[in-house]
Amino acid sequence: MLTKTRNGFCYDELSVGMAREFARKITDTDILSFAEVSGDTNPMHLDEAFARGTFFRTRIAHGMLTASFISTIVGTLLPGPGCIYLSQNLRFLAPVRIGDTVTARVSVEDLLPAKKRAMLRTTCSVEETLVVDGDALVWLPA
Repeated sequence: MLTKTRNGFCYDELSVGMAREFARKITDTDILSFAEVSGDTNPMHLDEAFARGTFFRTRIAHGMLTASFISTIVGTLLPGPGCIYLSQNLRFLAPVRIGDTVTARVSVEDLLPAKKRAMLRTTCSVEETLVVDGDALVWLPA
């Protein structure tokens, strides 16, 4: 019998429909730190005067900062430690602003037993607004 990996699941413990969520309030420090680590210094994220002159009228969080919360779930909760990302598709649908609480959600959509892979639905929302929509393929330990 297989046992759970730390805070996560092995392939044979997964079932279609399983889901986990992670939520985080976006702060100015989050955006500045992400810009520092990623090197993405687009003024849309860092310069309020610049951002005021754009369609969004204010600074917005990096899309990849928002999407990184999906990775938090995949790597730590579902499937969790030991799984390997094989692909991730993302569609950015709406902006995330400082002070917004992003809720990432990952659910198991399909299981591919021949190669111990799982297809996941991956989303991020701010309140009722879907801001990121996508899917991922991961490999899991047996």
